[in-house]
Amino acid sequence: MSQHRIIPVYSSPGEVEAFLVFPYLFNRSGEWIGCVTAQREVYSVMGSYVGSLTNDPRIVRKRSESDLRPHIKVAPPPGRINIPASLPLAPMMSDLPLGLVDVLVEEPERLHTLDSGELREDMD
Repeated sequence: MSQHRIIPVYSSPGEVEAFLVFPYLFNRSGEWIGCVTAQREVYSVMGSYVGSLTNDPRIVRKRSESDLRPHIKVAPPPGRINIPASLPLAPMMSDLPLGLVDVLVEEPERLHTLDSGELREDMD
């Protein structure tokens, strides 16, 4: 996976909170937390819709977004990635419209690893 480009994903305050190695999303520890479709839709490791990836790049969702979207079948889990030692500064972040929330700031629990997260399904 090291041959693919690692793209930092920022929160609205300008912190790097995730990394994209298309189509996989990773947390700051290099653990898999989700995936991104070609349409820039973001899904959790359990296949539930999380939001969409903006050009900044940030992960946002509509404040009133329904959790009733169908789950997708996610690709097999990738291995961990090695996080780069230095990261580019965040671009200037525009304010989000009132109807959108920054998932990595307001709802980070939507993107959790396979073995954690209160929204995960029972393993039984």
